[in-house]
Amino acid sequence: MDQEAREKLSPRDKWITIFGRKPVLEALNDPALSVAKVVVADNAGGGSLDEILRAASRTGTPVERATASRVKWLAGNGKHDQGVVADVDAPRMTPLADFVRARGKRPTKVFLLDGVTNPGNVGMILRTATGAGFDGVILPRAGTPHVGPLVIKASAGIAFQAPIVNVATAKAAVNLLVEAGYRIYGLSARSKQSLFKAELADRAVFVLGGETNGITVATDEDLQIPLHAGVESLNVAVAAAVVAFEVTNRD
Repeated sequence: MDQEAREKLSPRDKWITIFGRKPVLEALNDPALSVAKVVVADNAGGGSLDEILRAASRTGTPVERATASRVKWLAGNGKHDQGVVADVDAPRMTPLADFVRARGKRPTKVFLLDGVTNPGNVGMILRTATGAGFDGVILPRAGTPHVGPLVIKASAGIAFQAPIVNVATAKAAVNLLVEAGYRIYGLSARSKQSLFKAELADRAVFVLGGETNGITVATDEDLQIPLHAGVESLNVAVAAAVVAFEVTNRD
């Protein structure tokens, strides 16, 4: 996506909002990251805030003042914002419709998270998918944690560079992807079809079901990861790693 197109995106489709003094200061001091702006509560103060303001000045990052209630709202977590939030550029983040349009008919492999609620799992999936060379990880806003400090920590900072694809719901994602010609695969221990022996479509979506309710969206085909010695299932992030490297190593 070119710069002009990115500028037209909604802020939530191009920035990851972080909060808390230490995470914001670390982002400002990281040369690999681009911080779009810092927002500071009117009533915030102290030495750590002075460090943030100096770092913002040094990097040319705009600083805005806002009410404490506004900062809490921006953070989405009033307990831990510490009076400061920052928007960090996520250059590979995009809305699903734009992603599908940009990929066209090219071979494409993506994950769709369907009710994965644990921030640690989301962060590890982002790291694994990025490292394996997956084209996208679809994160529905309904039912998936905000990409905040817990997700970022679990991803070891890779979340900012991950190919995050935003959509309202998992069902909406499936509807759009099916219409665009993608084949939807679910991971299920009950399936008789092994992931390792399956013929996979060039444009494939692998649905990762939630920790509690599993897969809730319609799939075209379910695949299993064969397990032994009485092991019934894998953690969703571990399963994602198995899928990611099996699929990309076929290319």
